[in-house]
Amino acid sequence: MQNWLTKQVSLNPERIALTVANQSWTFTALQTAVIKIAGQVAALIGTKNQRIAILAKNTPASYMTIMAVQQLGLQPVLLNFRLANNELQRQLQDAGVATLLVDDDLSRNFTEWSKLTGNTYLLSQLHAHQAIEITPVAEFTEDDVASIMYTSGTTGNPHGVLQTYQNHFYSAIGSALNLGLQAHDRWLCAVPLFHISGLSIMMRSLIYGMGVDLVAHFDDVAITKRLTTEPIAIMSVVPTMLKRLLAVAPSAGYNDNFRCFLLGGGPIDPVTLSRCEQQNIAVIQSYGMTETASQIVALNFDDARAKIGSVGKPLFSVQLRLANPEQGIGEIEIKAPNLTRGYLNQAANFARKITNDGWYKTGDLGYLDAEGFLFIKGRQDDMFISGGENIFPDEVEHAYSQYPGIRDIAVVGKSNSDWGMIPVAFVISDDSLDIQALQEFGRNHLAHYKVPVEFIPVNDFPTTASGKIQRHKLRELV
Repeated sequence: MQNWLTKQVSLNPERIALTVANQSWTFTALQTAVIKIAGQVAALIGTKNQRIAILAKNTPASYMTIMAVQQLGLQPVLLNFRLANNELQRQLQDAGVATLLVDDDLSRNFTEWSKLTGNTYLLSQLHAHQAIEITPVAEFTEDDVASIMYTSGTTGNPHGVLQTYQNHFYSAIGSALNLGLQAHDRWLCAVPLFHISGLSIMMRSLIYGMGVDLVAHFDDVAITKRLTTEPIAIMSVVPTMLKRLLAVAPSAGYNDNFRCFLLGGGPIDPVTLSRCEQQNIAVIQSYGMTETASQIVALNFDDARAKIGSVGKPLFSVQLRLANPEQGIGEIEIKAPNLTRGYLNQAANFARKITNDGWYKTGDLGYLDAEGFLFIKGRQDDMFISGGENIFPDEVEHAYSQYPGIRDIAVVGKSNSDWGMIPVAFVISDDSLDIQALQEFGRNHLAHYKVPVEFIPVNDFPTTASGKIQRHKLRELV
C-alpha cells in the first residue's frame, strides 16, 4: 500500500486533516510538519533502533510525532502516562526500547521518567533539533507493524499488541462500510492517542482523507460547545463520557452535520440508552479490542433503535461464533484480517488464544439473538459461580443503574465457604446507602442469588485509561 499520508496529499492536498482548538492543518501542511519531525528524529536518535516509545498527550506535537516515526519505517510504542514507573519500566524493557519521547504537557514527571531509559527527551527538545533530510517510506507492507500498544490490563499483566498496517486498514474499512463516509466528515477525538480508540481515529484520517478534531482533554461543557458550533460528524466515547455529555446536551441538538456518538470501551446501561433515544441523540454501540485495532462488531443506524443493548453484527470481513454455548451464552471467537499477528515477545501466550481451527478466543461472553445481533454478557474472567449459578456482573449492574441516586456500580465475586462465591457491589452514590432498600430493589429485578450481599460505598473505581473498570483490583479489596 502506498504511504497513506503521501496518498492523501496527492488526493486531497487542501482538505483539512487536523484541527486543534482554532488551528488547522491541511494534508499538505500536515505532511510538511511530519516530515520535518521525522528528520529531527533521524538526526537526534537515528533509525537503527526498530522502536521508539512515546508518552503522548492529545496535542499536535504528539499526533505528528507518532506519524513521523511511522514515516521512517519505525514502530511507535505508545505508553500510558497514567501507569506507575515500575509498570512503564516493564513495558520499555519488554519492547526493547532505547529512546523515550515525552509530550511537554507531561513535563512535570519528566525527571522521574528520564530515569527509565538513558535517552529520554521532551518533544520540544526533539523539535528544536536541526532536521536532516529523510525519504519517507514509499509503501506500507501489510504485515509491517504500524504501532505497538499494551492492552489496558483489566484482568492482569498487559501484552504488547503488534498492530499492523493491514490491521488498521481493515478496521477502518469495516467502520466506514457500517457508519458511512462523507467527503467532509470530521471526527472528534477526546479519547487518548495511546489507546486504540484514539489512535484508530488518526489512522482512519489517513485512510479516509478525513479531518480529525483533536481535543486535549475531556471537558463535557467545552466539547458540547464544539459539537454545537463546529461541523463535527462523529465522536468516539466511552460510557462515562456519554453520561456526562447527556447531562449538558442542548435541547436543540448538535450541529447539522452531527451523525452519532460511537460508543465503545464497555457496555452502557439501559437507562442511559433510553435517555439518548428521548433526546434524539444517535448512539452506535460497538465492540472491539486492542488486538483488533478497534471495533469488530457494531450497530448501524437502521438497527440502533430497535436493538438497544446490542453491540450489533460483525463488521465486513469479520467472522464471529460462540464457543460451547450454555443456555445460548458462549465465549466469543473471531476471525478477521484486523486481528493482531501476535503479542510482542509472547508468542506462546498468543498461540493459546488461537483454536485448533484458527479462531481467536476473545475471553468475552455473549449471546446472539434470533436475528444474529450480539449481546455482551461480560468477561469470562468476570463471571463467577454462586451456589452453582452463573452470575454476570454486567447484568446486576444494569439492573441497579435504575436505582435512584446511584451514579455507578461495580459487582465482583467474594469467596464464601457456603456458596463458593457471593456477589459484592461497590457503589458510587449521591446518597448514603440504604442496604435493606438496595437488596429489596434487587430482589424485585433479579434472581435472589444475583442480589449483592454487601454494598460498599466508594468515591471512584480503579479504571484503565479507556475508562474500563479493573475488577481484579476490586476483587483484591474484598
